[in-house]
Parts: sequence; C-alpha cells; structure tokens
Amino acid sequence: MDARAAARLLKGVRAAALAGDRPPAAPRPEIAESWRRMLARGVHPDRDARSRMLSAAETEERRHASPLREILPVLREGLLPALDESLHIMVVADADGRLLWREGHSSILRKADRLGFAVGADWDEAVVGTNGVGTALVAGRPVQVFSAEHFVSSHHDWTCAGAPVRDPRDGRLLGVVDVSGPLATMHPATLTWVSSVARLAERELRLRHLESLERLRTVAAPLLARLPGRALAVDPNGWTAAVTGLAPAERIPLPKAFGPGRVWVPRLGECVVEPLPGGWLLRVAQDRHGTAATRIVLDLSRAGCWSATVYGPSGSWSQELSPRHAELLFLLAESPRGHSAAELAGELFGDPTRTVTVRAELSRVRRHLAGVLTHRPYRFAEDVEVELIRPEDPAALLPHSTAPSVVRARLGLTGPGMIP
Repeated sequence: MDARAAARLLKGVRAAALAGDRPPAAPRPEIAESWRRMLARGVHPDRDARSRMLSAAETEERRHASPLREILPVLREGLLPALDESLHIMVVADADGRLLWREGHSSILRKADRLGFAVGADWDEAVVGTNGVGTALVAGRPVQVFSAEHFVSSHHDWTCAGAPVRDPRDGRLLGVVDVSGPLATMHPATLTWVSSVARLAERELRLRHLESLERLRTVAAPLLARLPGRALAVDPNGWTAAVTGLAPAERIPLPKAFGPGRVWVPRLGECVVEPLPGGWLLRVAQDRHGTAATRIVLDLSRAGCWSATVYGPSGSWSQELSPRHAELLFLLAESPRGHSAAELAGELFGDPTRTVTVRAELSRVRRHLAGVLTHRPYRFAEDVEVELIRPEDPAALLPHSTAPSVVRARLGLTGPGMIP
C-alpha cells in the first residue's frame, strides 16, 4: 500500500475509533493505547492545542542540565547526513517532552514552525496528542506515528519516528530523539534507523561513564592505599571506582539525602562521606571524628594552571580549574559572606540578568566540590578554611578575565564583593 492509500485507510480507522464504530482495520496496539489515553484525558481531536513555549533562557538552562547535550555529536553524525535528501528534520526532546534541539532540511523546519514543532515547545502526549516524541516517552519504547495515527488532525500531513534515550548508569529516561517529515517522505525503515542511532548514543553515554569512573579511580586509589579499615570511592550514582577492605561491589545504592558527613548507606551502615572530583569517598565509620573537608587551597599563581586542592580527614586531592571556574572561585574566596546568582553575574559579566549561565557553571563546580561550596547564597562552607594564592604580580591575576571584579583586583582596587 502506498503512503496516500495508507493515509486514507488510517483516516477511516481514526474516524471509526472516535465515533465508537467498528474500524475498517485495527489500529496498531501502541497507537490504540495512545488514542484511549487521549480520549480519557479529553484531548480535542481537531483542535491544535499548545502550551507555553520556553523562553530562550529557560531552553538554554535545560540544555545545560541535560545529559543529552553530551551525545548530540553521535545523533548528528548518525542522522543529519541523510535528512536533507529525505526531507526530514531531527528533533531532540527532554524527558518532559520539551524540544531542546532541532536540525535538518530548511524547508521542513519552516513547515514545522507553522505546526508549533519548534525549540522550546511542549510535545508531551497529553498536550498535543499522539506523536513521535510524547508517545515514545509514555510507552518507553520506539514509536512511529504515521499520518492519521496522530490523534490531532492538524498533524496528519506528517510522519514521525521517535526513540527514547536512557541513562545507562541508572536506567533513567533522558528524552527522545525523533525524525519527522512530510507524509510523502515516510519510509518503513525510519524507525529502525532512529532506534539504532539512539542505541549508539546510549553506548556513548556508557563509554563516557566508564571514562569518568577511571578518572575517579585515578584520584581515589592513592587515598585508599593510605587508609586503614574499609572504604570505597563511588560516582554520584553509586557506581564503584575503587575499594579497600571490602568485597568489590559494582554499585552501592545511595540514599536520596546524600552529602558530606556521617550518612547511613545501605549494605555498609554508617559511613563518613567526603567529596572527590566526580564522586564520593565512603569510609565505613569506625569512630566519631572528622567527617568532611577542612581546608581548600585555591592556587591562581600560575597563568593557565589554576587548581583547587581540598584537604580532609583522609588526605588531599586536586582539581584543575577552567578559566570560568577559576573566576567564580576567586570571587567566592574574596567574599566569605557569599553572593547570589545575580550578584555573581554582575561581577562576572557586568550584567546581573545572566543568572542562567552562572547557575549552570556553579552546578558543574559543585559536582567536584560538594560539601566545600554551599548555595543560597553561593559561598564556601563556614567550617572550611580557604587559602587563596595569588600571583606575585597582581597584573598577572587571571589575565584572560574581563570580569569587573577581577579587573579591579588586578589594578589593586576594591569594590562590590572585594575585600581590601
């Protein structure tokens, strides 16, 4: 059956389903399930409903927070070369059905705009009906939606194939990659193609996870070698990187309320938890003594070689700093009382409205310095001693930086957020 004949048949199937009559052919099971959900929720079959679009700042914040950002090169390499020729577009949505990235043939992108299939839009099934993004999220498996299989009639000129992407570390649903295009461009193999690329993307996430565990192991192994008793290093999801005094376990379930200090951990009992770059050091408690980092040395003395060294009960470890993270930690070291995101944006960019960028960067810093940095306001923890090592020549302080506070410091001036 060609595409047009199939579309006519599906319109009859949909019309019968809406009327409660016997359809000329049975809809596919995943489509029938979706239609039942739409009828139960009162989604209008002929009215194109849309929810509020995300602002540019909200979209950018979600992009920064999404692990899908790490696999965009895999998705692009696997899908984009064929999209122009096949008159399709690629869309990547998060687990809420919000479209975060969209690329492909320019003429199809313009048609998608008219449909509301744009970056920042909400394509949750409960909002826009049966579709390759929202229905794949609900079903948790790859779904192709062709013509009148879309519950809302305004989508009947489109075909789409979406495949969920899961985090291999914990099985969490991260979002959906979808390929969509006009009805005439439908091909039966599209769903298999998209599903295969989604699996490649998950494999990339798995490889990145193994690499992060190896980096954590490199930091943790010297610490564990010096420790008496039982201890292990785990990543934020509890995957084990290194262990001493314990039978190796692939993963330790971590409680939801987890952070530096004394924490009850399933399988281990009470543990003393300390932050490491990219994870945690768990020492099975033997006594009631020190529980967290006590000192941090922020070394900004050598241009391009900035670092933060954290000292705790189990020893020390160092983290190299990017230029932006060096700026942020410098500002916090200079202001023990802390800063709000708006204040930091003003000190970094001269623009207090750029809070999205500040929060995203500080979120990355705190992954490595959890327990050392706190928020509301952002500052170093009260019980952590902070030592700031500056260059001998003040003019050599973070020479790349144009942040107003850093420029004032290079000139030997004081101002907001600066201590004379």
